[in-house]
Amino acid sequence: MNHLKHEKSPYLLQHAENPVNWYPWCEEAFDLAAEKDLPIFLSIGYSTCHWCHVMAHESFEDEEVAAFLNDHFISIKVDREERPDIDSVYMRAAQAMTGSGGWPLTIFMTPERTPFFAGTYFPKHTKYGQIGLLELLSAVSQKWTEDRDSLLTQGSQIVAFLQKQEAAAPQTKQNPENSIAEALSYFVKNFDRKYGGFGSSPKFPAAHNLLFLMAQKSKKGDKYLAMAEKTLTQMYLGGIFDHIGGGFCRYATDDKWLIPHFEKMLYDNALLLMAYSQCYYETKSPLYLTVANKTASYMLRELKDPEGGFYCGQDADSDGEEGTYYLFTPEEIRSVLHLEPAAAFCSQYDITPQGNFMGKNIPNLLSTKDHGLLPDEDVLRILYDYRLERTKLHKDDKVLTSWNGIAIAAFAKAARQLKNADYLEAALSAAEFIWKHLQDEGKLFARWRQGHYAFAGTLDDYACYIWGLLECYSTTFNPIFLERADRIGSTMIKLFFDSKEGGFYLYAADSEALFLRPKETYDGAMPSGNAVAAHITKKLAFLTGESFWEDIADKQSAFMDRACSDYPFGNSFYLWSVSQDLFEEGKLICTMPDAENLSTDTLCRLWDLQMDVVLKTRKTEETLHKVSPYLKNYEIPEEGSDFYLCRNHVCYSPVHSLDALESL
Repeated sequence: MNHLKHEKSPYLLQHAENPVNWYPWCEEAFDLAAEKDLPIFLSIGYSTCHWCHVMAHESFEDEEVAAFLNDHFISIKVDREERPDIDSVYMRAAQAMTGSGGWPLTIFMTPERTPFFAGTYFPKHTKYGQIGLLELLSAVSQKWTEDRDSLLTQGSQIVAFLQKQEAAAPQTKQNPENSIAEALSYFVKNFDRKYGGFGSSPKFPAAHNLLFLMAQKSKKGDKYLAMAEKTLTQMYLGGIFDHIGGGFCRYATDDKWLIPHFEKMLYDNALLLMAYSQCYYETKSPLYLTVANKTASYMLRELKDPEGGFYCGQDADSDGEEGTYYLFTPEEIRSVLHLEPAAAFCSQYDITPQGNFMGKNIPNLLSTKDHGLLPDEDVLRILYDYRLERTKLHKDDKVLTSWNGIAIAAFAKAARQLKNADYLEAALSAAEFIWKHLQDEGKLFARWRQGHYAFAGTLDDYACYIWGLLECYSTTFNPIFLERADRIGSTMIKLFFDSKEGGFYLYAADSEALFLRPKETYDGAMPSGNAVAAHITKKLAFLTGESFWEDIADKQSAFMDRACSDYPFGNSFYLWSVSQDLFEEGKLICTMPDAENLSTDTLCRLWDLQMDVVLKTRKTEETLHKVSPYLKNYEIPEEGSDFYLCRNHVCYSPVHSLDALESL
């Protein structure tokens, strides 16, 4: 075995028996490279990545490739999900060198960690015009020996370019309403009116884009909601949605959302749960409620740790091939179901002898006219159970703080919008899991697996977990969540915030220093850490009433307004948050003697106000006064309730019923 055998990462453990003498990212590896005067071969990927598996099988399990790597390089493996800081910095280098990126990410660098050549997947030998890994290794090794100065110069130039690029952040602050208008114009121009989504294949769900569009409904007309609805409907009908087991795959490789890249990720499904819940809340269409519930059920059934956290995701590959777990033939369906149910299922879900993918079939509803005549859940359960026994599917069972933060936020919000107590329980148990296992005196760690936590939390861990805590507060009005959010937030400011220029750095001031310390602002598959930070600092400013948070929120909004100016449609999560602020009906402080007997109807009406709400009672006032001292000024009535509405920087006289409040 190589040096990965004691790691906890499922991805690193997948490579623990490679003949390559892998090291994890550690000082020992860099010291050895310096001592032996060898370059570093850095490979970054994740355990559910199809092309990572392909390259591993072709090259890293191959004795010839391993022998060359072991003789001429020090080889390091990194799980991008455990170390997003390393992944982000070296992905930027790869994009600067090649114009693109992806995983597996392949980096050649000096013992001092300076990258000088980059790429992604390489076959073992040169083919189809793409250089093979063996030929590339030979060329780099020869260059390192015979013309090292040119490699060092190239590496220094790349690092200098990236550092200059990072320092040259946009200085022009654009009005966020103008950024919203530009982003909306982009989405309208690139909208696929036939199949939904934006642009051509590959198509990604990008739920934060859809949340942004739905947030425009109240002021901008229904056309943006209609774009979101079309996209959400077509994604459900296509093969990107798992019609048998629920949940969504990573993305579609075609325009119709039929053929997915089959891996399923926690963050995609959490954000899509939020989008479908929001769409149901806006439209009351049962279709979106059904998809939201099926997505939530998938997450709770497949990705939930018994102690409460959520796992990362499930693999694209099974039995060594992509998508095998999800594919069916008509013969299989007939062998599992009785003749009549089998015929109906094949007709409805496009299961044909010729197949729609590699000679087999991805179940989908793209050609089904009446979605109300679908098989009952018993039929789907039979096929689901059969599929579980037929093919094994790898699950990445580590728990990441950032991804769990998004899942907590999604379940807490869905609990309000779908009126589902089970979803609230899921949010609360995951929030408690992170607090218990991945937090220590206000500092967060990035990963937990099999009883062990590791790696200092990045900005995304802090911002997303705080987001989850604040959504838990908005659903329960339990001030412990507000108190924890304030505490974690204070640590986040101390470790990540640039008090001079605004914005949050990706990794902490006391973390390992890399050649670049970026402030990431653009949304990818997940919202950027800076966008989430802008969202939660604004909420903390109101909920705590503290000028400290008001100042941070103002600086962060100004930073994001500058960052948005040249690429608004790449900042849809931030613009979604801004849109909510622009269109909301106000903010509310509610005081009452006792919330224990708060009726379900009253609680639901508070949830449905679509505004930030603080609830103060005799039971919660002591904790609330610690984190929100301004609430001392709001008296609790002897009986009944007082509602203080604030809107557009103006506070109204208190009213004493929800009916009176709603009339405002």
